[in-house]
Amino acid sequence: MASPTRTFPARGVARHRHLATLLALVVLTAACNTAAPAASAPAEPLRLYTSVTQDTVDAVTEAFGSSHPDVTVEVFRAPTGELNARIAAERREGRIRADVLWMTDPLSIQPYAAADELRAWSPPAAEAIDAAYRSDDYWGARLLNMVIVAGDDVDPAPSDWDDLTDPAYSDGIVVPDPGFAGSAFGALGYFALAEDYGTAHLQALADNGTVQVQSPDEVVTGVAEGRYQAGMTLDYSARAAIERGSPVRLIWPESGAITMYSPIAVMASTQAAERAETFVDFVLDVEGQQAIAGTGWQPVHPDVEGPPIEGPQVTPDWDAAFERREELLEEYRAIFGG
Repeated sequence: MASPTRTFPARGVARHRHLATLLALVVLTAACNTAAPAASAPAEPLRLYTSVTQDTVDAVTEAFGSSHPDVTVEVFRAPTGELNARIAAERREGRIRADVLWMTDPLSIQPYAAADELRAWSPPAAEAIDAAYRSDDYWGARLLNMVIVAGDDVDPAPSDWDDLTDPAYSDGIVVPDPGFAGSAFGALGYFALAEDYGTAHLQALADNGTVQVQSPDEVVTGVAEGRYQAGMTLDYSARAAIERGSPVRLIWPESGAITMYSPIAVMASTQAAERAETFVDFVLDVEGQQAIAGTGWQPVHPDVEGPPIEGPQVTPDWDAAFERREELLEEYRAIFGG
C-alpha cells in the first residue's frame, strides 16, 4: 500500500508568517505600554484671609462659587490681631500665602498698603462705590456702624457717646478691645482724634468704671445677661441679638454712629492674580453686595438695599489715625491696660 502524501509549506512562507506574528506582538506591546496623556493639574485654591464674620464669608463664597464653579476659595478667618500674626509669620518664612485680604476697617489694612504688599489695579465694580469708601489699593466691601446697646430695663438709657461717662452708669459700661477687634480700633481712631472727645473721653470712660472685653459680640452678651447696663457695639451685633430674642435694644447715637468701611484687596504676592481680581470684583458688584446685605451688613453699592440707617453717621480721619496708630494704641493701653 502506498504511503500517504505529506505536504510541507515552503521555508519562505513560514518565515514570513513568523515575522508577521512578531510584528503584531511588538505593535500590541507598544500600544499597551504607551501612557495616556497626563491630565493638567488642578489650579491651587484661591486663598482668602479675612476677619469678616463667618456667615458673611460663607454667603459670599457660596454665591461666587455658583457663578464661578471652576474656582475653589480656601478661607482663613480670624480676628484682626490673629490674622495679622499669621501674615507676619508667613512673611518671615518668605511668602505671604494669601491671595485676597478682606479686613474689618481701613486701619487694619493700611499697613499692608504702606508696605506695597497690595496689588495696584482698579476693579470695574469699584466705580459705583462712594470715594469715601475706597482708595487706590483697597475698596470698601461693606459698612460697619458702631452704636450703643442697652438693656431693655435700663431707664433712662444713654442716648449719645458722652452719656457713657455719666456716673449714673458707673461700673455698668462695657467696650470692645481695639487691640483685638478691628471695629473697636476704628472707633478708637475716631474718639482719640475727634475734637469733642480725644483721650479725655477715654479717660472719663475708664474713671467711670468702664469694663473692656474682647469683641463687640461679647459686649452685647454682657448687656443681655444683665452684667452691664450698656455698651459700645456694632449695629449688626445688636440686631442679631434682638432677632434671637435677647433683652437688649439698639440705640443710634444722636451725634452719629461711627461708620467704617471693611476693605478688600488683592495681595501683590499672589500667584493667582486673575482669579483674585475676579473674586474682588464680584464682592464689590451687585451680586456680592446682595450676599453681604443678606447677612445683616450695610452694603456699599448704591443699588443694593441693606439694613436701615437710623441716624447720622460720622467717620474717623483715616489718614491721621493711621499715622498715629501705634501712639493711639499705647495711649489706650495706658488708660485701660491690657
